[in-house]
Amino acid sequence: MTVSERAHELAIVAAQAAADKKAQDIVIIDVGDQLAITDAFLLAAAPNERQVLAIVDAIEEALLDLPEKAKPVRREGERGGRWVLLDYVDVVVHVQHTEEREFYALDRLWKDCPTIPFVDRDLASAEAAAGSGE
Repeated sequence: MTVSERAHELAIVAAQAAADKKAQDIVIIDVGDQLAITDAFLLAAAPNERQVLAIVDAIEEALLDLPEKAKPVRREGERGGRWVLLDYVDVVVHVQHTEEREFYALDRLWKDCPTIPFVDRDLASAEAAAGSGE
């Protein structure tokens, strides 16, 4: 895996922020061996423009709350709310409307790259509680 510790931290925190806003199909792709400009892509989808923007705002807020704050060097696509890109240098976040996610299929484009495991902490907690009989 070629992802730096910082990129891993940013990607996991951003993914959890997206999950907290009910993002769908969250995937972190390690593109470090393929691209010199970033270590990872975070992909997330939402069924409508309002939710896309809410997810983007939550990600930005979560990364600003880190002890070593992270601000995007570039933010694109906000006006339409169909595909917003946040460039944190180490990680590039793509939050897409579900239709764009299916059409552009970034997952397939980068299918040869390894993924970084992410499990929504709320889902993990629910599964643990169900497993323990609570």
